[in-house]
Amino acid sequence: METRRFTIAQIQQKVRADKMENVEQLERALDSVSGKAQVAMAGEMFCCPYETKNFPVYAEEEGGPVWQRLSRAARDNGLYLVAGSMPERDGAGRIYNTSYVFDPQGRQIAKHRKIYLFDIDVEGGQSFRESDTLTAGDQVTVFSTEFCTMGLCICFDFRFPELGKLMAKMGAEVILVPAAFNMTTGPAHWELMHRQRAVEDQCFVAATSPARDMAASYHAYGNSMLVSPWGETIYRLGGEEGIMINEVDLGQVDRIRREIPLLSSARDDVICLEKRRNEK
Repeated sequence: METRRFTIAQIQQKVRADKMENVEQLERALDSVSGKAQVAMAGEMFCCPYETKNFPVYAEEEGGPVWQRLSRAARDNGLYLVAGSMPERDGAGRIYNTSYVFDPQGRQIAKHRKIYLFDIDVEGGQSFRESDTLTAGDQVTVFSTEFCTMGLCICFDFRFPELGKLMAKMGAEVILVPAAFNMTTGPAHWELMHRQRAVEDQCFVAATSPARDMAASYHAYGNSMLVSPWGETIYRLGGEEGIMINEVDLGQVDRIRREIPLLSSARDDVICLEKRRNEK
């Protein structure tokens, strides 16, 4: 049987105030994993301090200066780059939380705009409203590589299990999640959520966060991690800056989906029927 494997580098770096300094930092990290990884990814808002007021200020249109640097970095290092996320401005002036994906030739092959905006108010904890400056996306994102089909979503998106299920049904065997949980939600839900989604969707989950910076206004949890389709944590960082490189054995997806056929056994007919009943 053909062996299906690839190596992924997850880059957890601090986010500085200077946009291009963050880009240069990512470029150096990509140079360091060149030849060691075939896929690399960064964290949510890797080049923009995570504050609602910053998103319009740091935003660029697709094809802008940061996009061009990311495209070139993917090409120069000959790898797939899942470029975390950054603020994107469209032609009408709307701002999105957007993740671009580039192939080893530097071509953009996918783009995900965060669907579920992070609007929370936890008593005694974190309060945040992305919708103050961001617009929600409306597309489920999967893309093809020579290794497998991959799904892509951003942070709060993955709290909604139906999105992961849709990506899996569209063929995703790996789900990539640039994210920035904070010190309220991170200790409570970060590992729990990503391991649960891996089990539900029987796929690998790669969650990549910015590093924690207690001098910043937003304290990211960090703890970038890779989870197997059996729900096992393959590797996990702490809050510090770092790069983790791990092999993904897609044969595990084949085996687990064969042994416990959740996707093929799903009763979508019952779910749809119940939904129609409730809508009457």
